[in-house]
Amino acid sequence: MNERLWEILVDSFPKLLLYGAKVTIPLTAMSFALALVIAVIVAMIQYADVKVLRQLCRFYIWIVRGTPLLVQLYLVFYGLPQIGIKLNAYPTAVLVFGLNEGAYMAESMRGALEAVPKGQLEAGYCVRMNYLQIMQHIVLPQAFRIAFPALSNSLISMTKGTSLAATITVTEMFREAQVINGRVYESLGLYTEVALIYLLFCTFLTFLQRWGEKKLNSYGGIKA
Repeated sequence: MNERLWEILVDSFPKLLLYGAKVTIPLTAMSFALALVIAVIVAMIQYADVKVLRQLCRFYIWIVRGTPLLVQLYLVFYGLPQIGIKLNAYPTAVLVFGLNEGAYMAESMRGALEAVPKGQLEAGYCVRMNYLQIMQHIVLPQAFRIAFPALSNSLISMTKGTSLAATITVTEMFREAQVINGRVYESLGLYTEVALIYLLFCTFLTFLQRWGEKKLNSYGGIKA
C-alpha cells in the first residue's frame, strides 16, 4: 500500500464511521421499526383471516416482493412528484425501506403466529380474555420468539441495503465514500474500507442475534 493511499484511508475512516453512526444506523433503526409495525399488523390480519383485508395484505406482499427495492425508491422519490406528491430523500428512504422489508417480515411473523398452537387461543377464551388480549399476552410473545432469528436476519439485511439510499441523494456512509472518491480517485481502497465498516456493523448485529437466541432458548419451548 502506497503512502498516499494509506493517508487517504486513515483520513476517510473517521468520516465514514461518523456518517455510519449518525445516518446509516438511525436510518436502519427507523426503517426497521416501521417494517416491524407493518409486519405485525399484516400478519395479524392474515392470521385472523379477515377475507377482504387478507386479500389486500396478500396484494401488498405480492407487489413489494415482486419488484426491486431500487425501482421502488426511484418510483417514490422521482416518480411521485409528477403527480404532486413530493417527499424529501431521507423520509422517502425510511418509508420505502420500511414498506419493502415489512412485506418480507410479515411472512415471517405470519408463519410464527401459525406455529403457536391453536389450543392457546381456546385457553384464552376460557379465561374470558378477548381476541386482542389473547394476541397481546399469549400469542404474540411466543410468535416473536419463534420469528426472532428471521427478524434479526431482516435487520442485518436492511443495514446493508441502506446503501441504496445513496441513489436518491441521502448522504449516508456509502454516499460519503462516493463523494470522497470523487476527489481522490481511490475506488478500490475506499470502497473496501466502507465494506469493512458495514461488515463491522453486521458482525455486531450477528453477535446480538446469537446472544438473543440463547436468552430466548433458555426460557424453553412452546407448549400446546
